[in-house]
Amino acid sequence: LHSNGSQLIMCLFFLTGNICRSPIAEAVFRKMATDAGVVDKWRIDSAATSTYEIGNPPDHRGQACMKKHGVPMRHVARQVTKEDFMSFDYILCMDESNLSDLKKKANSVKNSKAKIELLGSYDPEKQLIIKDPYYGHEEDFENVYEQCVRCCKVFLENNS
Repeated sequence: LHSNGSQLIMCLFFLTGNICRSPIAEAVFRKMATDAGVVDKWRIDSAATSTYEIGNPPDHRGQACMKKHGVPMRHVARQVTKEDFMSFDYILCMDESNLSDLKKKANSVKNSKAKIELLGSYDPEKQLIIKDPYYGHEEDFENVYEQCVRCCKVFLENNS
């Protein structure tokens, strides 16, 4: 609950490892909400299905991209929990594989309330999938950033 009694909107960005796309989306959305003066109405986080990146910082190329755009990024990879499905209003993922994994996990949680969607479903340019830049180059991280900006802008407008 927010200090004025209103409900916080809970949003979790999600992908397999939680070091590339989801921390970029989390950082972009947090900055947008901050710039719009509504960040105190949100709880924003990101998480992963896998355990292999837990505790690691975001990919250095993603951090460099965020720095270039003046977007603060403070994140340590963590794994999604059953509680996330019960507490977050939205879980936004990056591709169909993530969507399928999340829906399976959500089905095993009795009181799941999270609306599980592709972040790309908010893209005005209709690019549904946010492609993994991990095996790519700096421009691939730039593409992820630009797509996250477009999607997060629409998502924030739809929930303001």
